[in-house]
Amino acid sequence: MSLARRAAIDLNCDLGEGAAHDAAVMPLVTSANIACGGHAGDEARMAATVALARRHGVAIGAHPGHADREHFGRRELPIPPADAAALVVEQLARLAAVAGEPPRHVKLHGGLYHQVARDAALATVVADAIAARWPTMVVIAPAGSLLVTVARARGLAVAEEAFIDRAYRADGSLVPRSQPGAVIADPQEATERAVRLVREGSVAAIEGGEASVRADTLCLHGDGVDPVGLAKAVLAGLGAAGIRVARFSPGVDNPPV
Repeated sequence: MSLARRAAIDLNCDLGEGAAHDAAVMPLVTSANIACGGHAGDEARMAATVALARRHGVAIGAHPGHADREHFGRRELPIPPADAAALVVEQLARLAAVAGEPPRHVKLHGGLYHQVARDAALATVVADAIAARWPTMVVIAPAGSLLVTVARARGLAVAEEAFIDRAYRADGSLVPRSQPGAVIADPQEATERAVRLVREGSVAAIEGGEASVRADTLCLHGDGVDPVGLAKAVLAGLGAAGIRVARFSPGVDNPPV
């Protein structure tokens, strides 16, 4: 099935990070990536966010990151592969203990997300660690990244991710947050990007032209300026385009059902 014919898409959001919008955002998304004690979060916040997700039928996922709260886990810190695997496993286990069951998916956060996505040694040990302990867990990874290939080679289901509130370069990579125009805050622009990503598998590049980005799931950030307004606009725009929003289902060409 071509991207242009896709009828549904997963919408995920990073939550449980201490932002003020979680309760209002949760009913608007289908997958929640819950901070589990690294860049943000603690047992009490995890429990509250898990309960909120269950109340609204939202898929519960883990959002492990560097233990760098001062910079919200967004710095790329040097880390040996074994330590990266241990970091991810420990945070996943913390959320699983709070939830009483393993998370449905895992999506790394910030600097760790980008490092593991492109570094073969990091991707290998992290994917191996997840596959050994939680072989049915879905890995949310940057579309087209090395982590997608490595995780699938370990038998893990993968949801390739695109961002509707971040700008892209022509090569399909994200524009660093330090650069002007990196963050998309306008709901109309985010909506147009969401529809185009689902229908065409592409997005406008900051240099001009377009970048090819395959998306099984779209992400919006829960710590943005107005994630509620953005989510509502995107849902309305996707609906107007005839695109349903639903959980990602591994192994299905039109992933959500």
